[in-house]
Amino acid sequence: MPASYEDRILRVLSYIHDNPNGDMSLDRLADVAAMSRFHWHRVFRAMTGETCAQAVRRVRMHHAAVLLVQSELEIEQIALECGYPNAVSFARTFQDAYAQRPLAFRKSGRLMPPRSPNHPGKTKMYPVEIRIEPPRKIAAVPHKGSYSMMGKSFEQFATMCESRGLWSNMGQMLAIYPDDPDVTPEKDLISFAGAEWSGDEIPEGLHEKVLKGGKTAVLTYKGAYPRISDAYQYLFGDWLPNSQEEPEDGPRFEIHLNSPRQVAPDALLSEIYLPLK
Repeated sequence: MPASYEDRILRVLSYIHDNPNGDMSLDRLADVAAMSRFHWHRVFRAMTGETCAQAVRRVRMHHAAVLLVQSELEIEQIALECGYPNAVSFARTFQDAYAQRPLAFRKSGRLMPPRSPNHPGKTKMYPVEIRIEPPRKIAAVPHKGSYSMMGKSFEQFATMCESRGLWSNMGQMLAIYPDDPDVTPEKDLISFAGAEWSGDEIPEGLHEKVLKGGKTAVLTYKGAYPRISDAYQYLFGDWLPNSQEEPEDGPRFEIHLNSPRQVAPDALLSEIYLPLK
């Protein structure tokens, strides 16, 4: 039996995420999808809302942003890792995506070691409010490994919703993080990419997760996903110790208020939810 269109899209998206420096020609992607080049491009755009070239560029630039923030690789090496033959063409494309040159992005977004109590330094502040949240039933796909690479799982989830006509029962997109990255090895981290589900049974192939709601600290973050760790640093390192609040054992989660397919990275809006006792 021929693969379903959903399977074809998922296979191609996985290929793009797993091989950022690989062959991304239309012919190659059509081969991965096992479809003719003539029809493949139209099918991909109709089901994802992007052309193949737009999807490849977006995924490559996200991968580059993560490497700039979380690694010590030279710019030239990052360019090669992301499929660009030289640093000049890479820097031009990166600036178009993030409105900053790669070195400037690295300087402003580099992860810093924990601050010493004797040298508190300067921390950017983010708005935090305490809310009473409703319980939520979530339909999601599991993700294993680095949280910074969850985009691949969100792509899978969105493709399944589009191909099956599930969006009418889906609320806002969210990510659930049951594990602590400071304790669990990166390769063993488990998380979930999905959305609030308003239907009855969770569709086949998706996992059901339940968020019990209640008292919750909600931080609003605006900016590129690879820099969201700064917001977590503020929430746990500054706001929580000074709030007189106690965190609940439930998992933290993020609700994404817009999409990297629709807005520039610096215009992305996310809310970080920390359950409280």
